[in-house]
This record gives sequence, structure tokens and C-alpha cells, in this order.
Amino acid sequence: MKKEDLIATLKKIVKPYIQDEEAFENLSENTDFIKDLKINSANLVDVILDVEDEFDIVIDNESMEKMLSVKAALEIINTKLNEK
Repeated sequence: MKKEDLIATLKKIVKPYIQDEEAFENLSENTDFIKDLKINSANLVDVILDVEDEFDIVIDNESMEKMLSVKAALEIINTKLNEK
């Protein structure tokens, strides 16, 4: 899956949870889910569950703890997709 497609899908997943519309509009690989988009930790879990459903992958606890930015999420999703 191309990076642009992954980012577009990720944007669709995180949109319901964001608190900062401007940061969302400027979402890039460097965007931090908590600091930039103001997604709280409970909603971050929801984002991860939605990512698992969308991509049909399982994200282990160690990976969950690292999934704090768009770049980290892309790396984790790609790794899990490649393991399938």
C-alpha cells in the first residue's frame, strides 16, 4: 500500500477523535496524535482499535506504546501488513 493511501486512511480513522482542526488539516508524517491533534489517551486506544479493524492486523502492546505519531503509525501498519 502506498504511503499516500495509508495517510489518507489514517486521516479518516483519526478524524472523529481530533480536537484541533487546523493541525488535522496540516496532518503530515510528523504529526503527533496527542500533542498536535489533541487526541486523549483513551481515544488513542480507539484509534488503534480502528486501525486494527481497517487493516485487519493485530497491534501488540509494545507497538501500541510507540504509536504516538503519524510516522510511527505508518511504520507499525506497514510492518504488520508485511507480516501477513
